[in-house]
Amino acid sequence: MGAIRLENVEKWFGDLQVIRGLSLEIEDGELVVFVGPSGCGKSTLLRMIAGLEETSYGRILIDDRDVTDKIPSERALSMVFQSYALYPHMSVRQNIGFALKTAGVDRASIDRKVSEAASILELDDYLERRPKELSGGQRQRVAIGRAIVREPKGFLFDEPLSNLDAALRVQMRFEIAKLHKKLGATMVYVTHDQVEAMTLADKIVVLRDGVIEQVGTPHALYETPRTLFVAQFIGSPKMNIMPCTAQGSDYHLPEQGGGRHGLQEDASGIVHLGVRPEHIRFAATADGQCRGRIEVVEYLGADRYVYVNCEGVGVLNVRVPGGESHKVGSEVGLAFAVDQLHFFTQDGQAVR
Repeated sequence: MGAIRLENVEKWFGDLQVIRGLSLEIEDGELVVFVGPSGCGKSTLLRMIAGLEETSYGRILIDDRDVTDKIPSERALSMVFQSYALYPHMSVRQNIGFALKTAGVDRASIDRKVSEAASILELDDYLERRPKELSGGQRQRVAIGRAIVREPKGFLFDEPLSNLDAALRVQMRFEIAKLHKKLGATMVYVTHDQVEAMTLADKIVVLRDGVIEQVGTPHALYETPRTLFVAQFIGSPKMNIMPCTAQGSDYHLPEQGGGRHGLQEDASGIVHLGVRPEHIRFAATADGQCRGRIEVVEYLGADRYVYVNCEGVGVLNVRVPGGESHKVGSEVGLAFAVDQLHFFTQDGQAVR
């Protein structure tokens, strides 16, 4: 079991509050990702769960046991850091089993657990090598293996892929996802990369300035963001945001057109319209909600991103198939998918 519950936790450094009365439930076996910009408190929160940072107020419970004042070794959690922190003079086998050796575990048990971890992580052929003989991805797997042999209730990952190049990050995301399915263990993963969050998580926790902006599945956060911040943070490329006003059942864009909004709530407070790049199509200049001039076209193989400068609302990014051709300087119209529009108030709250 590895259920984790946070109850109104706060973290203060002197007069500076970095975690602000935060509550959260992480179910046993979930892979939960904390994501947000630098300084939002995600790593601090992870270290509080680990016991590496003191909790100023509130409670942390693991399997309904209050561990708020327990030291890290009494929480039955294993942490994997951004730095591999491997002993260069030891073999992979010795690095993985070192914590067990220092804990006085017998040799036969150490060998068995190291072999099991190496098999899970596909490190069997590297057990007698030194860290300097391994790639960055292999070193990170050794660091994960060191956590696995302790048989913890949960794993805590603090930006473990930040030191890897782009190709290795993709590979290691796949490895961590496989590992989660094999072990069925609770995992809490911190990253600033929303692509990692979207591809790995059962549940995403979006943090901003020490508070939770939204919690939900990757699909829920992408399709129904509750705030303007989440709408722009989740998704790559990010959502297009335009100034907007609403009157009755219609919305209007400055110096452009508009359309029907179909909202159930009072639309009078709307000041922003959001639409994702894949929910915009090209139309005749007289038929769309916007018109503008193509400024840049980015070719990414399967997709192209076409940037259109629309007077009054700014530059909009349109995602189209890679086989389509669009000429820089062309005047175009843009039509929005009616059922994929997002509206926000002045304080950044979504209107449904």
